[in-house]
Amino acid sequence: MATPEFIRTLRSSIGHELLWLPGVTAIVFDDEGRVLLGRRTDTCRWSVIGGIPEPGEQPAACAVREVFEETAVHCVAERIVLVQALRPTTYPNGDTCQYMDITIRCRAVGGEARVNDDESLEVGWFAIDALPLLDEFALFRIKQAMSEAPTWFDPMTDS
Repeated sequence: MATPEFIRTLRSSIGHELLWLPGVTAIVFDDEGRVLLGRRTDTCRWSVIGGIPEPGEQPAACAVREVFEETAVHCVAERIVLVQALRPTTYPNGDTCQYMDITIRCRAVGGEARVNDDESLEVGWFAIDALPLLDEFALFRIKQAMSEAPTWFDPMTDS
């Protein structure tokens, strides 16, 4: 995945130390109720669309931008589905990050799903009852986005 310039600048000062970052996940539905997924180049697995906001960028704007950049689909953000601090991740180069994920339900309004950058091997629309193999992270977010329940947050604390 492409590392934003502002993170490369920070890394030049802090090395591999833990970096706390916002993350945005977009769960995009079309008019047929299908969900948009991408098969990632780094893991070769299907997943939901997401990314890191640029400094000062609003989460909804980030979701819309990431969806278009990765899939060529135009969408509008509808509502926040979930907010969750994720566990720290260490990347193969030794960089450590921890993300505060903001998941946003989006509605497709145009464009044709296709690979639109180097972050995906494939992109496509999937019926909910015909999803490819997904990890729990993606499945939980899709489930929450389908629900009309209030925004989900983890009520547990680590203290």
